Amino acid sequence: MLQFSSERERRLWMWTALLLVAIYSTLGLASSLASVLHASNLMRTASAVAFGLCLLTVGGTILTQGLKVRPRGVELGLALGIAVVYFLVFLRTTIPERSHLMEYGVVAVFVYEALLERASQGRRVILPGCTAIVLTALAGTLDEYIQLVLPSRHFQYEDIVFNVLAAVMAVAATASLRWISK
Repeated sequence: MLQFSSERERRLWMWTALLLVAIYSTLGLASSLASVLHASNLMRTASAVAFGLCLLTVGGTILTQGLKVRPRGVELGLALGIAVVYFLVFLRTTIPERSHLMEYGVVAVFVYEALLERASQGRRVILPGCTAIVLTALAGTLDEYIQLVLPSRHFQYEDIVFNVLAAVMAVAATASLRWISK
């Protein structure tokens, strides 16, 4: 049985589990919602709103977890650079790809923070960043395998790649912000 090293670690794992439950539980609804939005010509508006929410969610998670103190100029510069990279990636991807970047980016940050908290409490954690990426990739792969049994969904290797990319981007951004703020 997994024993948590602190209350913060327990909360981070709980939030991670809740995020994954939310992601997995909406798999069957996503294509139905897209059909309704297309039929009512609301897809463009919905995608613009979703795009903004994605940027705010991922950016907020990275900033709140990566910056634990009041940011200085160099930290703000790095945060702005990260925001620009995310913005450009989001501009060049489709809505389903964006959802992977948002969902699994946030999951990766929570996993990474839980592993860092565990390590800070004296527990052995091997390469927290790499471990967070691998665990997030496994969660994203499970997402794709769940889609094998859903009639309106399809397994796609490209989505697994986007899940890994999301994890790498989020962990790298969070780790960079942590490193530069020290």
